[in-house]
Amino acid sequence: MTSRTKDLTPEYTVPGLEREAAGELIGLLRLRLHALNDLHLTLKHVHWNVVGPHFIAVHEMIDPQVDRVRDMADDVAERIAALGGVAQGTPGALVAERTWDDYSIGRGDAIAHLAALDVVYTGVIEGVRAAVKGAGEIDPATEDLLIGQLRDLEQFQWFVRAHLESSRGTLATGGVHSEKEAAAKGAEVS
Repeated sequence: MTSRTKDLTPEYTVPGLEREAAGELIGLLRLRLHALNDLHLTLKHVHWNVVGPHFIAVHEMIDPQVDRVRDMADDVAERIAALGGVAQGTPGALVAERTWDDYSIGRGDAIAHLAALDVVYTGVIEGVRAAVKGAGEIDPATEDLLIGQLRDLEQFQWFVRAHLESSRGTLATGGVHSEKEAAAKGAEVS
């Protein structure tokens, strides 16, 4: 058991699960909670700062994603609590524990924001996939929660990518690794 897991080991947990295993799940879910809270804020930032001829389509597409991501964060936080842990939902905890940089695109063209969001969604989805694998080795209920969220996040990325895909099936953001690079490529397309 790592010192981090020991720090997160609850005094009690759900029936049929060892406290140490619950601590591992709590650690795994804390990063998912931070990622979802960050994604929710990033999506609202895009919603407020998107401009250009595709403004209204993107503006209206983002709000349902915001709402669903907020619900996902709530579900993860409640799972942490059910496991006997503390759901750290404060901005300070998010910033201190996250493993990614802050979203860096300000006011921008809709396609530039969507290109940057594609990179953001890729990072979030990769994190959820890793969490699904880790949870699957410990607890099917937590794994099931994460799988449902994974499906929704992949659908949201598909919505974003539909704006970036050519009729030949190539993405304008193919081969990029940062949101700034993606936004620049997206701006070239729009």
